[in-house]
Amino acid sequence: AHIPRSIFIGLNGSFAPWVGALIADVEQPILLVTPEGKEEEAITRLSRVGFDGTIGYLDGGITAWVKAGKETDSVESIDAQTFKKFVEEKVPVYDVRKESEFSAEHVEDAHLTPLDFLNDHLAEFPENDTFYLHCAGGYRSIIAASILKSRGIHNLVDVAGGFKAIKEAGIATTDFVCPTTLKK
Repeated sequence: AHIPRSIFIGLNGSFAPWVGALIADVEQPILLVTPEGKEEEAITRLSRVGFDGTIGYLDGGITAWVKAGKETDSVESIDAQTFKKFVEEKVPVYDVRKESEFSAEHVEDAHLTPLDFLNDHLAEFPENDTFYLHCAGGYRSIIAASILKSRGIHNLVDVAGGFKAIKEAGIATTDFVCPTTLKK
């Protein structure tokens, strides 16, 4: 569960670089919702990339929010085996990995929308039809899902485990091209 219209960038991944890439205004006031005991770490990591505008944190994190009876939201997530059935029906698939990852190999007919540039491409997502998001392992697609939901786009489903799980499920992908052979 998460707070509606909030943006999730997990501390366990490349937290600070993604904050820097996705939040354009370093003066943006930020209210943190972290696991208990991680508040100071989050503030420190934000300040290292120039975000000194943290206005505080939610004491008790999301658990306190839920206990208070406040509204929550969630991201629908499916495993790659379930996703395989939808891919066969030619549903819209959005890959939020980097261009080089996508160019090397991707789900057939997937749309490339790198997380770094997601905010510039919001109009490209279907307004009503359900679409599916994935990245390499799940970290970036959850960030993307939270950004899209914060912008009012709710008709999305995250593919848990990302491209790694997609490959393991035997979903059709383009032929692999070694990234070192790709020219810009």
